[in-house]
Amino acid sequence: MTDTIPGPRSGARAGGPGGTRDRTIPGTRSGALRVKIELLMPGLRAAAARLWAAPDLRLRYPAYLAAMHEVITASVPLMETALSEAVRQGQRELAGYLRGHIEEERGHDVWLRDDLEALGHAPGRPSSSAAALVGAQYYWVIHDDPVALLGYIAVLEGFPPTGALLGHLRVRTGYPEAAFRTLRHHAELDLEHRAELDALLDRLPLTGRQEQAIGLSALHTTQAATRLFADLAGLAGLAGLAGFPGPADLGGPAGLATPIAQNTLEEPWHSIRSTR
Repeated sequence: MTDTIPGPRSGARAGGPGGTRDRTIPGTRSGALRVKIELLMPGLRAAAARLWAAPDLRLRYPAYLAAMHEVITASVPLMETALSEAVRQGQRELAGYLRGHIEEERGHDVWLRDDLEALGHAPGRPSSSAAALVGAQYYWVIHDDPVALLGYIAVLEGFPPTGALLGHLRVRTGYPEAAFRTLRHHAELDLEHRAELDALLDRLPLTGRQEQAIGLSALHTTQAATRLFADLAGLAGLAGLAGFPGPADLGGPAGLATPIAQNTLEEPWHSIRSTR
């Protein structure tokens, strides 16, 4: 559930206008939600672009994987909490979606651990950025409405990693294929997951209050994900990775002061997804 990964763009969006990555249907509830998310996407794309353009990307990529593990390790427990609330409140269609999605997401945190292990690293203590990203969802699910979680999922699974990003990371880091298992799988899975979520959003009998809850969740998720990427781009997130050198050892955030032009960006990151 964590696949928001803006990467370098070598032209138009993958698949071209109206291609396989651009399936938003104007005039639909899902389309309206995508429009809201796009209002804040420039900041997330810019933060991710700074990370992917960093001259020391080989050092930062393991920290990125660790940050994704912090988020994805919460995905199944978070959806199980939402499922329990949906059942209690009689939201049957939402509960059915969550039951299926929980099984689809189960074990993805293990993929990230394996990717890190291939590089000689292990996840460290969760950062405050990851806690802010995931923690707000628990509050809204328990104290407001479990349907709010759909806004979170819409952001984290709405912008899967592209083949161009995977190629860029392989070349710039020189790491083996074993270090990119999670990104490779989510590049394939999240296009289908996005279509499933859009179909659900368009058929659920949502109230105006519920639509607002989903929108608020999506906007918060985009802002919190931007902070997470900004931390990684600025080296603040490296201290959370077990066995990783600190900012002083890396010589500081060299090369990050130059803004990255917007047209060099691809859709934001990877399925930002979670664990407990």
